Amino acid sequence: MSQSNSLIVDPFCFRQFIDHDSSKKYSGTVFSVPISEFEDVVNARYDESLLKDGYAPFCKHLFIANDFTDAQVNVLSITPENESLLRSRYEARNEKELPVLSRYFPEDLMSTNAPLSVAKYLDLILYSREQINKENAAMGKDALEETAPWGIVSIKAQDIDYEIPMTPITAMRNALGKEEGGSGIPLDRDSYMKAYKYWDNHAVVTK
Repeated sequence: MSQSNSLIVDPFCFRQFIDHDSSKKYSGTVFSVPISEFEDVVNARYDESLLKDGYAPFCKHLFIANDFTDAQVNVLSITPENESLLRSRYEARNEKELPVLSRYFPEDLMSTNAPLSVAKYLDLILYSREQINKENAAMGKDALEETAPWGIVSIKAQDIDYEIPMTPITAMRNALGKEEGGSGIPLDRDSYMKAYKYWDNHAVVTK
C-alpha cells in the first residue's frame, strides 16, 4: 500500500512491465524498467497542475518526457506502402472482458521495414481511486488496500505531448458497462467521430 505517493501502477497495468508474467501475453508496449523505479520517477515529476482532463471526470492524463525508458512509439500512419501489412484479430485485455475486433501492424514485420523510434513522451492514463474500486467491485475482484489517489491504468509511448484519441472500439467497450470491462461512460458521438477520423488512418504496432 502506498501512503505517500500520488501515483501507483494499478494491477491492470502490470501487464506493461516485463517483471510481471502477464507481460508475456501482452501485445502492446512493455517496459523493462521495474515498477518500483517507474513509480519513483513519475511521482518525482508529478504536479497536480499538469493533469489534463480525460474522457470522464475520473480520468486524467499526465504527459512526461520519456528520458528514462527505451519504449518505442507504437502508432503509425497507414500508407500505401504499409497497408498490406495490416492484420486483424479478436482480443480481450483480461479474462473477464468481451473480446473485440482490432487491427494492427505486426511488430516483427514493421521492424524489418523501418525501425521504430524511441518515444519522446509517455502518456500516463490515470483513474481515480474511487473509479478503480467501483470497477473492481463490478467485476468481482478483491478490494485493494491502496490509498494513492491515482492509479496508472495504461501507459502510451508517443511523440506528442497531448492525447491520442482512444480507439472507437474502446469507447464502445466503455459504454457496455463495468461488468463487461468498461467504465460505464455512455458513448459520445462527437468524441467517437473524432476518434474514428484519427484511427481510420492509423494503427498500433503490436506483437
